Amino acid sequence: MSLPLPPAVDSMWAATAGPYAPNPALDGDTTVDVAIIGGGYTGLTTAYELRRADPSLNVAVLEAREVGFGGSGRNGSFAMTVVGLGFSGTAMIKGKDFLVQAHRYMMRAVDTLDELVDNEGLDCDKIRPGFLRVATTEKYLRRIRKEVDLMNRLGFDDIFYMDKDDVRQRVNSPVHLGALWEPRLILVHPLKLVRAERDLATRYGATVYENTPVLRVRRGENFDLETPSGTMTANKVVFATNAYSHFFPGLKRKQVPAFTHMLSTEPLTPEQLEPIGWQGREGVEDMRNLIHHYRLTADNRVTMGGGPVGFTWGNSLNADHRPAAWQEVESHFRVTFPHLRDVQFSHRWGGPFSVTMDLTPAMGFLGDKRAIYSLGCIGHGVSMVHLNAQVLRDMVLDRESELTESPFVGRRVIPWPPEPIRLAMGLAMRSYLRLEDWSRERDLRRAKAQVHAHQPPPAVSAGVQK
Repeated sequence: MSLPLPPAVDSMWAATAGPYAPNPALDGDTTVDVAIIGGGYTGLTTAYELRRADPSLNVAVLEAREVGFGGSGRNGSFAMTVVGLGFSGTAMIKGKDFLVQAHRYMMRAVDTLDELVDNEGLDCDKIRPGFLRVATTEKYLRRIRKEVDLMNRLGFDDIFYMDKDDVRQRVNSPVHLGALWEPRLILVHPLKLVRAERDLATRYGATVYENTPVLRVRRGENFDLETPSGTMTANKVVFATNAYSHFFPGLKRKQVPAFTHMLSTEPLTPEQLEPIGWQGREGVEDMRNLIHHYRLTADNRVTMGGGPVGFTWGNSLNADHRPAAWQEVESHFRVTFPHLRDVQFSHRWGGPFSVTMDLTPAMGFLGDKRAIYSLGCIGHGVSMVHLNAQVLRDMVLDRESELTESPFVGRRVIPWPPEPIRLAMGLAMRSYLRLEDWSRERDLRRAKAQVHAHQPPPAVSAGVQK
């Protein structure tokens, strides 16, 4: 098996993370207790948790490129409580009882990451500014009210409705009509975080090999992991591969990679930021199905991402570079912050995230209890996978715990069908979500069209001032 991984599009995170020296690749044959495939947040923190729980274990992580090459180093940086399509979407697909369990898990996941960074002194520009899910049309505003009401009725009293005046006091934009406010959110520099977690795992005694793709896994009395320059024999294997899981036969149809794209401005001046306010540096998402997310970085850049989601034939990974997606995100940026219409973007990039058929994360055993997998974070993995690592630790150690009773563990994963049905289903799912968004965004589309025509954008709803 080969791993046709394309070069990553140069991201702002890579440009601002500082110098980096990758660890050596595996060279020769070696034996370990636990081999972890994947050097992102999931794999590195699982190695850390295993070594912390049992320092006698010989644990190794194998990363095909440098750590953070995948989603862990390229994401939007939001560590949040959202699962799948959000509160009402999860309730519709999986039921309200599942939503309650999942949301409690995600609350704990955010706090777990917060404690990890603080307790271990990880340098990742972490802040905890709170989360705004904003409405950009009246239809989205009604949807937000329903989301807040749903969560309050389910017993979550830290999710609030915020009216137009209040949200604009925080982040001023002519398209912000109201918001859901949730204090539990962490923002990080994602690439700094994953690199710090490599050093953390190493400090606790795990070995991390970079530029070491696993070409084949042979299962026998033990597992033999074939790499370009050597073989690793392991008693147990953790597939911490998420959007790259389809490279391994037993995981091939449990998930597919989908693509999202981002852009970043140069650092903005105080004068450019003054009309927005944003003193609290809150993380912001809109209420669309195919969301836009935006934030201020430590050096006062605005990042924005999301929008159209890309699927590819045969799970090809050659979709990081997509000008049409960047154009859509850019048009939304210029409507959101019209006084920044002439600001230039320093970086544009994209990357894959892992999608299951029912839009719900999954952890489980593969074949027997010696092989464990984690996948399907649906773009919300920054917080989730840090608690998942503790679940995977307990699964590797054959521990029954409160964590292994998570609603994401051991569930039946509906397989994606083979091509061409797989691609058709992915595109159909995206089309349905886009159609719902289209039906709610007539005024916003008109504003974007005028941005493209270089005209001053109008208010997107009655009563909204420019």
